[in-house]
Amino acid sequence: MADPPGESPFSVSPIDTSHAAAAQEGHGGSDNIGDVIMHHISDSHEIELPFIGAVHLPRFELFGIDFSITKHVVMMMVAAVLLIIVLSLAARRRHPNEVPTGFAAAIETVVEFIRNEIAIPNMGEALGIRFVPYLCTLFFFILTCNLLGLVPFAATATGNVSVTAALASLTFIFTQAAGIKAHGLGGYLKHFTGGVHPAMWIIMIPVEFLGLFTKPFALCIRLYANMTAGHVVILSLISLIFIFGQGGANPWAGYGVAPLSIGFSLFVNLLEIFVALLQAYIFTLLSALFIGFAAHSGHEEEGQEAHH
Repeated sequence: MADPPGESPFSVSPIDTSHAAAAQEGHGGSDNIGDVIMHHISDSHEIELPFIGAVHLPRFELFGIDFSITKHVVMMMVAAVLLIIVLSLAARRRHPNEVPTGFAAAIETVVEFIRNEIAIPNMGEALGIRFVPYLCTLFFFILTCNLLGLVPFAATATGNVSVTAALASLTFIFTQAAGIKAHGLGGYLKHFTGGVHPAMWIIMIPVEFLGLFTKPFALCIRLYANMTAGHVVILSLISLIFIFGQGGANPWAGYGVAPLSIGFSLFVNLLEIFVALLQAYIFTLLSALFIGFAAHSGHEEEGQEAHH
């Protein structure tokens, strides 16, 4: 999409306070508050920086596809750079047999937890060890994106359904690949029949086919909804000050509700730190479960048949 006349892709303008100002003026009440909330949780082509204002991000298209860098793309880049730096420093050891200490020990503990408590129990030892790098990447990337969203002037990339859909798509691809590799293409296609009489295939095949997509869909929506909901709650609680104050028309009502509003906002913000960790863990755990189930369900059936 072409830039507006006279506007550079990297141009800097004062922070867009139109939404906040409209909300504070009290014109339209809840409608303006809703605009402010949507403005903060939505992706955009500008990013607000302290003491600088709104920086317009470059826009460009290739073969009719929009490859513009948005606010959430910037947050993912920041998360990737942070992880490369932090994990590289944590992985450095002066001697190969040296026991890590401090921050490196904490990172190693998390990696061992993912390997020993998530990957191997749900995927088996051979497959689990093979997928540990992917599961660790998922966990640390999602956790970093979640935590960046709690930083002032930053944004939550995992609150964008396109980002969570891309992450869920990766798990979907690895799940199908693990299933095909474990059972062969014929065995993979055979599971669509569910092992029932051929007369029931007309029901089982569509059900099993839809089941392929419900798992990654659940991964996508669960992460997106949880990370978006927390920000909406915090912004709604803060907005109560302006709603009760009627944009300055009734300031004492605003002052009266402010301690309660700020107190609950701080509580929810602290809760979001826990949610950021929990959602990264759940996404990683479910990914391991889906991949492990696709790879081992056939072996279990074969084992049961041999036992009988």
